[in-house]
Amino acid sequence: MREKLEKIIEAYKELEAKLGDPAVVANQHEYNKLAKDYSDQGPLVAKSREYIQCLDDLAAAKEMLTDPDMKEFAQEEISSLEAKLPQLEEDIKFMLIPTDPADEKDIIVEIRAAAGGDEAAIFAGDLYNMYTRFASSNGWKCETLDVHPSEAGGYKEIQFKVLGDKVYSVMKFESGVHRVQRVPKTESQGRIHTSTATVAVLPEADEVEIDINPNDLRIDVYRAGGPGGQCVNTTDSAVRITHLPTGLVVQSQDQKSQLQNKIAAMSVLRARLYEKMLAEQQAAEGAERLAQIGTGDRAEKIRTYNGPQDRVTDHRIGFNSTYNSVLLGDGLGEVITALQAADRARKLEQAV
Repeated sequence: MREKLEKIIEAYKELEAKLGDPAVVANQHEYNKLAKDYSDQGPLVAKSREYIQCLDDLAAAKEMLTDPDMKEFAQEEISSLEAKLPQLEEDIKFMLIPTDPADEKDIIVEIRAAAGGDEAAIFAGDLYNMYTRFASSNGWKCETLDVHPSEAGGYKEIQFKVLGDKVYSVMKFESGVHRVQRVPKTESQGRIHTSTATVAVLPEADEVEIDINPNDLRIDVYRAGGPGGQCVNTTDSAVRITHLPTGLVVQSQDQKSQLQNKIAAMSVLRARLYEKMLAEQQAAEGAERLAQIGTGDRAEKIRTYNGPQDRVTDHRIGFNSTYNSVLLGDGLGEVITALQAADRARKLEQAV
């Protein structure tokens, strides 16, 4: 471990030197990026230096054992240092766990009704309410980007932004297929139905990270459909943007003006392109990456919400919670905490 930590300390010194380079200082984007890296690496470097110093002090104490006058002192020093080393090693192991570059970002969440007809749309609405309650309890802000309501209630599809402190680090585990088993409001004979909705959590990207060539875009405007608002169904305010190189299509119709809808759609497009870029980077590095959504089939599930049994099961880690507490947003935190712990354990095993 010492050799690895010495390389980290050396790289930190090189990073410090770069921050003093006039060419770097003149490039604000590059300087901010390096300054953040420098700040993030600081605690690990400090702990590494403490660990190496502890090893050096231990070696020096062992050398003193041959001196009769210093033997007792040396033995006490050795006992103290050997007791200190294991905790330092554990601290460093956790600090060596690779961080997700998107963890500090705000997010765009897309929820879509999948298998199950009207009940799937109602369930998509329940998931949306669950997430907005959970966001509120964390002091986060939600902004609706695009909505396609269902006549039976809930949503065929809804997109919204969540802004706050390190939102993606918490919410990224929600991506996938969510399955519900319950007696729907639309069921007259009391039979249990199984339905699904898909959730995608995308880290929001800024314009510096994702540079989009305007010539690569086809922008269509049209009259918004669906219920509601003074601008809906009266003006060509809805916007659909197609990114020609990738074929990605995004749209927004829920804002008050065509300009606001364009801004919202561009935000979603940047997030999707950023997610695509990260996926390609991870694939190039050989990292395991699970698809966020899949096809929406009932079998492709990350979590099951079972109403009659008052149970929610996250299938990735076998964690159980209660149905009402999770859907009301109160119990979602404990599920996510368990997922975060499992993710840290896996990354720690890989890092070590």
